[in-house]
Formats: sequence, C-alpha cells, structure tokens
Amino acid sequence: MTEPGGTPEASSVPGERVEPQVTAPGQGVEPVGAASGRRTELDAIRILVVVGLVFFHSALVFATDSDFYVRNRDTTEVILVIAGFGVVWAMPMLFFVAGLGSWHSLRRRGPGGFARERLLRLGVPLLFATAALLPLPQWLRERAADPGYHESYVRFLPRFFDVHLDLASFPFVVQGEYFETGHLWFVVLLITFSLLLAPLARWIPAAPAHRLGDAFARACERRGVVLLLPALPLVTLSALVGLEEDYGGWGRWAYLLFFLYGYAVAADDRLRAAMRRDAMPGAVLGPLLFAACAPGFMTADDAFTDPTALATVTRALFGAAGWCWIVGIVGLLDRRARPAARPAGGGGRRRLFLYLGVGALPLYVLHQPVVVAVAYGVVGMDASIPVKYVLTVAASLLLTLAAYELLVRRTGLTRFLFGMRGSS
Repeated sequence: MTEPGGTPEASSVPGERVEPQVTAPGQGVEPVGAASGRRTELDAIRILVVVGLVFFHSALVFATDSDFYVRNRDTTEVILVIAGFGVVWAMPMLFFVAGLGSWHSLRRRGPGGFARERLLRLGVPLLFATAALLPLPQWLRERAADPGYHESYVRFLPRFFDVHLDLASFPFVVQGEYFETGHLWFVVLLITFSLLLAPLARWIPAAPAHRLGDAFARACERRGVVLLLPALPLVTLSALVGLEEDYGGWGRWAYLLFFLYGYAVAADDRLRAAMRRDAMPGAVLGPLLFAACAPGFMTADDAFTDPTALATVTRALFGAAGWCWIVGIVGLLDRRARPAARPAGGGGRRRLFLYLGVGALPLYVLHQPVVVAVAYGVVGMDASIPVKYVLTVAASLLLTLAAYELLVRRTGLTRFLFGMRGSS
C-alpha cells in the first residue's frame, strides 16, 4: 500500500499500488507534468467508476431493451436514458487513467518489464476469473430465461468452455456459443493496448515522433485545440466504424485512443495545462453534445452500426461528447486537486480511500457475477422496481466488499490471483 505523503503516480491498473516517480538520467528536459506528484483526483474518479458499475449493472436488470443476464418482469425506459450519462464517459475514463499510469510504469520498468508486469497483474486475474467466475452469469441467464431449465452448474461448465478461435474478432479471439469475456472485456483490451504500447515506447522518443508530439503540444497551448484535435479521431472512428453495445457502448478501438491520450497527457505538462484551461468549455459541451445525440439513439433502428445519415451523425456527436466529458472532468478535478502530501480528508475517510483504491481491480472483477446472482433472487420478489433496485444495489455492494475482504485480500495466493501485490 502506498505510504501517505509520498509522490507516486496515477496507477495504470485499477487498484494497483502506484509507483514512485523516477526520472531517468540522460533523457533531456523533463516536462513539468512528468514530474508531478500523485494524481489523487484520478484515484478518486477510478474508485467512483468501479463502485458506480454496481449501480449501473443493477439498473440494467430493470431496463427496457436491455440484454442483461437477469431481467425483471416490469421494466422502464428511464433507466437507459439516465445510464447513458455514465456510458459516455465512465469506461473511457478508466482507459484514459490507465494510459496515464502506463507512461510512468514504462519509464520505471522499460518496455520489457512493463509488458511482463502487465501480463502478470492483468493476465492472471483474467485467466482465473474466466475459469472461476464468468460461467456463473451465463448459467443464471439460462435459468432465468427458461423456468424449465434444470441443468446443474457443473454440467453447464463444459458447454461454456466449448470454444474456438476467431481471429477476426481480435482481441476477443476466443469465441463460443456460451463462452464470453463478460465484463472482463475491459481487462482484455487493457492487456492488448499495453502490449501494443510496449514496443512503440522504444520508437516514441525518436526524433520524428518527438517533433510530432511537440508540435501537437504546442498547438494545444491555444485555447480550444485540446478539445478539438483529439476529438476528431474519436468522431471519425465512432461515425464510420461504429459503436459496440457489448463493450460499454464504445468501439473497442476508440478505447485505444483514450488510452493513448492518457499516455500523452502524462508525458507533457502542456497537455495537462490545456485540459485545466479548457475544462469548463468541455464540461459544458459534453452534456450538450450528448443531449444532441440522444434523439438519434432513441429513433434510429440501430444507432450503433447503421450507415444511415441519422445514425452516423449520432455516433459522431457521441464521440465528440465523450472526449469533452473527459476534458471537463479531468480538468476541473485537476484545478481542485490538493497537494499530494496533504491527506485527502480525515483519517477514516483516507483509509477508506486507500482501501478501495488498492482493491479497485478485484472489486471490478468480482462485482458483476455478484450483481447477477443477487438480481436472480430479487426479481422473483413481489415488490416495486425502486424497492428491488435498492435491494439489488445494497446486497451487491455488501457481498462484493465482503468477498474482497474475506476471500481476496487476506492471503498471498488470492491476492496474486486477483492482480494485487503480495502484502496488504
């Protein structure tokens, strides 16, 4: 666990212990941002997103047109409208923060060490959770969809793991009729992006790439450019390639852009300063652009993939909105951030902050199977949607935290299996 008063960096993995800042000799002039202290505001937003996913996935149980594992008999369209305000920024934020932390981790470990560390800290939890946790939601989906389904969990497992390789679905190359990566698509993408970044890290400091990055940073010193230029690739990719409902509502390669944007902001303080300066315009434009694309999502036959003009414009607005939300949230929080050495609140609140921060990855891995299991029991109750929703959220939060505390963080083996470091 990170010691109070240090100056570690923002983590590149949700919940991992952050690294102390290291400046390698002989690397030229160091941008101010590269030597900045811990971005505690980004720790806070990462925790907020991970905990918020319990509320989000619990809401899908009661949402009309949702394809969640377990669904309530009575549903409402209001939930998807409200949830959209989280979809547009929450998962992009996790990738942005991961990219920011990756810059520091690469400087400390080098490309080879960085790749090995990512495979260990992300690959082990992915393999373990795929074997131990992911079959449960799919089994409960079968039981919820068919009251006459009585196949035991043990007998269902071979069907879940009846898989084949499909390279066209890269990086989700393992496919099957019942197999899925579930909510761990985030971990799959983060491993992929990290392994793509590692060899590029040797090329990025080269003269042509350095000049290009310097030109971009100088351009962003002009007002509004940091809102416009990074948004253009997101707009183009979202509009022309499309969005993917199974992966948090964004296209998988749009997440790569958010990851790389975080890496770039960590590398040059001029970009961080530009985000602080343009935070308020971003905070205003983000909700406005999202509101502008809402009619398209509600009226187009398939706004995620249709090539129609309405769907294409809707996706373009969505792509622009996502980046504006990131600039607004990160920039405004950075303006209000406290010095790294100052405790973030009282002793009890700081301990809770560190507890959740270190456990963010295990909590992420655990939460969805727990939500599905709780919802499976709750939907059969004779109660209103608000009552069922509150029960689902409360029980899911309690059981997820209990599983983390009692089953994960207390032994070295379980900490290793969930991507945590050896000591608590």
